[in-house]
Amino acid sequence: MARRDRKRRDARAAEKVSCCRVESLVSVDERGQMVLPKDIRERAGIRPGEKLAVISWEQSGTVCCISLVRAAALTEMVQGLLGPMAEQLSASRSELREGGKAR
Repeated sequence: MARRDRKRRDARAAEKVSCCRVESLVSVDERGQMVLPKDIRERAGIRPGEKLAVISWEQSGTVCCISLVRAAALTEMVQGLLGPMAEQLSASRSELREGGKAR
């Protein structure tokens, strides 16, 4: 039993490690351009002309991490987060109108 639990823990640890790893190193040229390596583009299914959003995180006022997210995926995430809020606001406005409290 303990051996099985240890294997499960090891598998979970391996999954966590595999989600964040150094895939490759890229250089930035004098114009600020970088090339995303072909093998990563192919594995990710990124095609020429596809839009990627650049997301950055700051720590103590310094950008410490930069990630790329497909623009379409980011749009879906934002709609998923803001959609219910927009529906709730719309419902609240309708209730106010029906109650005669708003114009």
